[in-house]
Amino acid sequence: MKEQFDVVIVGGGMVGAAVACCLGGSHLKIAVIENEFPPEFNEAQPHDLRVSALSIASKTILETIGAWQGIEHRRFCPFKRMRVWETAGDTEFCSDDIGRSELGYIVENRVTQLALLERLQSFENIELICPARIETLNYSNHDDSELILNNGRTLTTKLLVAADGAQSKIRQGVNLGVTSWDYQQHAMVIYIETAYPQQDITWQRFVASGPQAFLPLTGNFGSIVWYNSPDEVKRLHTLSPENLKQELMATFPDCLGEVNRVIAVTSFPLKRQHAQHYVKHGVALVGDAAHTINPLAGQGVNIGLLDAAALAEVILDATKQGRSISDLSVLKPYEKMRHTENLKMMTVMDVFYQAFSNEFLPLKFLRNLGLGLAERVTPLKNKIMRNAMGLDGVLPKLARGEHLL
Repeated sequence: MKEQFDVVIVGGGMVGAAVACCLGGSHLKIAVIENEFPPEFNEAQPHDLRVSALSIASKTILETIGAWQGIEHRRFCPFKRMRVWETAGDTEFCSDDIGRSELGYIVENRVTQLALLERLQSFENIELICPARIETLNYSNHDDSELILNNGRTLTTKLLVAADGAQSKIRQGVNLGVTSWDYQQHAMVIYIETAYPQQDITWQRFVASGPQAFLPLTGNFGSIVWYNSPDEVKRLHTLSPENLKQELMATFPDCLGEVNRVIAVTSFPLKRQHAQHYVKHGVALVGDAAHTINPLAGQGVNIGLLDAAALAEVILDATKQGRSISDLSVLKPYEKMRHTENLKMMTVMDVFYQAFSNEFLPLKFLRNLGLGLAERVTPLKNKIMRNAMGLDGVLPKLARGEHLL
């Protein structure tokens, strides 16, 4: 027996769950398919290795859809300062300079996901189908999509939302192509206990082998992100926690302070990927299914949440006008808004990454000059901060704190 839904969201991670919450309380019948529910949170647990720097715009979206409270009840670390430097160039940004209490928030991905899943289950028009996975996708470019699940259920839907990650089976199943390339570098994430108490600064130093970054966590804990060649990251992975601690102390700047201990380590290759189109009849891509970005400035989740807010706005506008949410003419404005904005962000990150990964002396001079100018020219500095916080550019209504219903 087939079950009819208006919207089926494949993937209940942060972005997929956010799409559902943005549509919560509407007249649309929605299903979210997720393979595995994340482990419950306990404040006595160590921090997860996977964390994100949520922007002010992301917080506004989460507040507006009622999910931020679930983060506050769990764990997060606000930061108000951000320092970037290389050799002679050095600049520090502070939220006080633009009249804000924080620049952003370091939050464990699982905490954000749990808060969103908790919120979506409070809406009567949303069904979370978990655990479940898709065994068969029957897609037609002029009719509803059909999904056969491994639990025996068959769903049909007007709109299929792919929120199933960088290797999206939905994107592949409907033949939406991607452009991608590797950066030939890996990022190593190291969870540490520091001698410093809880900090309010995130920093990034650029050296010849790649950036070195610090993200503060609650208490005297932090997350180190160490960019390096695949071979060097592989070597570092073989070290004992004590030897890796010694490498950190010898390689990272003095502002890291004393490292009490290395608790956990992971790594991943750096890759850029961008879907050539975000939509086709009855399908929309969001989050990593649409784009993966260099993690240099931590914007991956933030642009994914902006995708969620923009797509929900387009869908609800169409329902108010009595238009079909599967029509390409309805979905194209979402693609136009987000593809352009995301490409801009990806290009800026690539230019920044390539410029600071180059030892060409004239370029070194220019980038140090640029950091120096950013430190001394207040309007430029404030503009950079506002962009990083998601306060400038084309923003969906939810990112401005406006409700959609």
